[in-house]
Parts: sequence; C-alpha cells; structure tokens
Amino acid sequence: MGKTGWYNAPNTLEENMTFQLTYSTMFNPPQELHDNYEESLSAAKANLGQEYPMIIGGEDRYTEEKHQVFSPINTEWHLATFQKGSAQDAQDAISAAKQAFEPWAHTPWTTRVAMVRKWAARINERLFEIAAAMSLEVGKNRMEALGDVAETVALIEYSCDMMDQNGGFIHPMDNDPLEDFLSSNESVLRPYGVWLIISPFNFPGALVGGPAGAALVAGNTIIIKPASDTSWTSYLMSEAAREAGLPDGVVNFVTGKGSVVGDLLTNSEDIDGITFTGSYEVGMGIFRTMAAGAYVKPCILELGGKNPTLVSKNADIEDAAIGIVRSAFGLSGQKCSAASRVYVEAEVYEQVVERVLALTEKLKVGDPTHQDVFMGPVINRGAYENYAAYIQDLQASGRVRTGGKQLRDGDFAKGYYCAPTVVTDLAFEHRLWKEEMFLPITTIGKVESLEEGMRYANDSVYGLTAGFYGNEEEREWFLDRIQAGVVYTNRPQGSTTGAWPGFQPFGGWKGSGSSGKNGGGLYYVPLYMHEQIQNRVRRA
Repeated sequence: MGKTGWYNAPNTLEENMTFQLTYSTMFNPPQELHDNYEESLSAAKANLGQEYPMIIGGEDRYTEEKHQVFSPINTEWHLATFQKGSAQDAQDAISAAKQAFEPWAHTPWTTRVAMVRKWAARINERLFEIAAAMSLEVGKNRMEALGDVAETVALIEYSCDMMDQNGGFIHPMDNDPLEDFLSSNESVLRPYGVWLIISPFNFPGALVGGPAGAALVAGNTIIIKPASDTSWTSYLMSEAAREAGLPDGVVNFVTGKGSVVGDLLTNSEDIDGITFTGSYEVGMGIFRTMAAGAYVKPCILELGGKNPTLVSKNADIEDAAIGIVRSAFGLSGQKCSAASRVYVEAEVYEQVVERVLALTEKLKVGDPTHQDVFMGPVINRGAYENYAAYIQDLQASGRVRTGGKQLRDGDFAKGYYCAPTVVTDLAFEHRLWKEEMFLPITTIGKVESLEEGMRYANDSVYGLTAGFYGNEEEREWFLDRIQAGVVYTNRPQGSTTGAWPGFQPFGGWKGSGSSGKNGGGLYYVPLYMHEQIQNRVRRA
C-alpha cells in the first residue's frame, strides 16, 4: 500500500496507474489486493490462538484471568486470548496516560503530527495482516476488512492534514484599541488531557484510529477500550503505535469486562474526554454519567442509525436496487449506516421490490475470507438469536419475501450465519420501522408521494445517513429536507453507506450523534481541544 489507501501495483497494472481503495471503489479491485490478502490470511490462520497483552505505559501487561475469542465464521477457531483486566489495571492505564500527558501536550504540534503520521504509515504497512485478523474476528468480507484498515489510515492522515492546514489551530485575533499599549490577542486550541476511546465490534480499525488520530494530534493521551469480541484488530493497531515510536503512555490499550474496566474508566474523574461508538442506550448512559461530574467534559458519541432510502417514481431502478442491497447487507447489516428501511413511490414499488429481491437472492453467504463471498456471519450468538426473534415478529406482522432463516447446514453449521432478509407489507406503525436491528434485515414500504416518504424518513430518533434516488429537481428537494448527517443521492455504490474521510465525513444528527460534527471532516479535530484566548500587553 502507498500513502492513505493508494495502492500502487506497477507489476500488474499499467505504469503509473494507482487504485485508491475506498468503500466506493472496493467492488472492482486489482487482483494483487486479493493475492496479498490471501498470503496474510494464511499466515494468520497458521498462528491462531496466540495470547496478547494489554499495553499500559508502553509495557505489556498480563493478568491471571484470560478471555478467549473465537471466530463467528467457525466457532471452533480459537483466534486469540486476551487479558481480563481489573479495576486496578484500568486505574494504572489512567495513571500512565496522565503522566504522559504534559510532555506530549508540550511537544510542538508539528512534531506530534509527524509522529502520528508514522503511526498511520505503520498501520498501512501492516494493512493486509490487520485486515486478515479483522475478517476472522468480525466476519467481514475481505474488501470490507481491507477498506476498514485503509479508512483507518485515511482518518489518521486527515487529522494530521487538518492540523497542518490550520497551523496547529493557533490564530491571531484583533489587537485591543489602547493608547500607549500594544495589546495583542491569540486564539489557541489546547488539549483536554486523558481521552478514553470505547470502540464497537463492527469497525475495530476506523472507529479506533479515527478518534485516536484526532485526539493525539491535538495533544491528548489516550486509552483504548475495544469491544470484547474484537480486541485483536485494536491490539495490532496499538502495537503499531508503539512500533512507530509514540512515547510510552501516550497510547494505552486495555481489555476486560465492561462492568469492570469500562465502568471504572467512564466514571473516573481523571478521564477528561470520551469518544464512544455504540448503542443509543449505552451511549446516553455514558453521557449522563459525564454530565454528573464536577463540571462539563466533552463526550463525543456516535449512537447508531435507522437509515432510510427514499425512491422516487423517476429513479433509475437498477441503481436504486443495487445501492439498497449493498447498503442493507454489507457486513450482514451490522453497520450503523445500514439501509434498514426503504420507502418507494407507488408507481415503481413493485419494480423496486422485484429487483431488490432478485439481487438479494444472488448474494453469496459464507466464509467471508473467500473472494467470492459477499456476506459473512453475524458477530456472535446474541446477534444470531436476535435475528431469529426479529424474524418471528416480522413473519407475524409483515411478509418475509426472501431470507428469514438462520443457516445451519453444511459449512454454515459452525458459525452464526443468517440469510439476507427483505420484508414488505409491514404496517408503518410497527416498531421495527424505528428500532435499529443491526442485522441483515431491511423493510420496504409503499408511499403515495415523496412528501409522505419524507415524513416517515424523518420520523425517527436517529439521523445518521440517508439515501435518495430520483431526478435532479427531486434530489435538491430531498437534500433540503432530510434530517441526517451523511446524505447520498443516486448512488449505486451504496444508498446509505460508504463514508470516507475528506470525501463524505461521517456523523449524525439527533440521537445518532452528540457533536454535530463529522469524523474525517473539517471540524472534527477541534472537538478534542478547548479554546484559550491569550492576551499579551506591553507598553508601546
């Protein structure tokens, strides 16, 4: 890999040609990406079951109690063993981050940026290794996994770029109009201190690296607490930070039960800011905990979505159907940006449903490390059982047009495989038009007008992503009225998914996000700093 997701393959492509891997371009990559992935996958499978430490203050930390992780692809595959950290381990991580903060914060911002760029470069060098591990522990297909790691690099690099472009966020203000004195003013953004990053299972690369890169270039030190199901990827990234030469204690990595490690970290008065990506319920709980402290602290939350796609009678049916299917069933629907509800104008409703069904039934489900597989398993038994419960409800309340079953036969028997499911004829009053299922299930409803569809689309606590298919005039109408942080129009690459730093920064409105600013965008890095106005007076 080259810089920031650019893949250079001079031996197999025309000279000077490059391929930039993003979620938009991942559907037709050069074969060399597959070959390199295969090589790393073989190496990973040959070394399964390794034990990995926590990293606290630059040192490996092992505990008596362990946590074994098995693959959702095949639950007999013991992927790795991690430490069950204690409250004391969490406290030690805080102490290490606090001790490292002052030296790191007072390192010139240009030096910090250079060091964080080295971290991004090291992740990039290990892209195929990390992607293979991610496929095995998350169940992502190979291109989704490669895309996640490439996005991680791009997110970190983008934060570095923002610091460079804004001169470290140090800007002169107007001088005071005083006689006999020169009174100058300067706006300086300064780091908060120790920042906690709690990441979800589904994007263990980008949703660690994105906030980590922003926090670090801003001058904060960090503690990474990954989801227990997907600690392997986060460990490899934390290890890459150490390899890149980031000072001890600047990046700390802890594992363990949320009720032990997570609770101590989120309740600690020594944590100065939190970035959490996960469920609405858990995120709001963290927000309220932070609000109960001695003073207000920053809490950056990304809390899921129930993302609508609205299809006009003037839409390109093929583009709409392809985009819906890709966004509904990529990563088995386990994306906060998944297209989980679709509203189609009556004139083209049957055409859209028919084409979505045809494309869905062609999707290959199986071991996601195989090149021809689009959809792998869901993450764990809990998700697998939730799928069955939702299907039972949907069969009673609507019409399951395809899918609707757990896959148990043959190669599916040892993993958590669910069929991609399309549901129609579900009353708009049903709770599953509003509840985030986080599974390979999408519902399609008929509306009499775009105005009716828009009312349903905006009638949600969430406002993360949204998609639209229609003519130019309708598109502008849609963009002006939809309540979502990332909005796509007439996009076959994915109706509601595919955000990329510097292209479509990712974040949500309403219950989908707390900051109103999108990761990988122009305004993200300043969230990790607070402003200080510095006044300097001297006699003229």
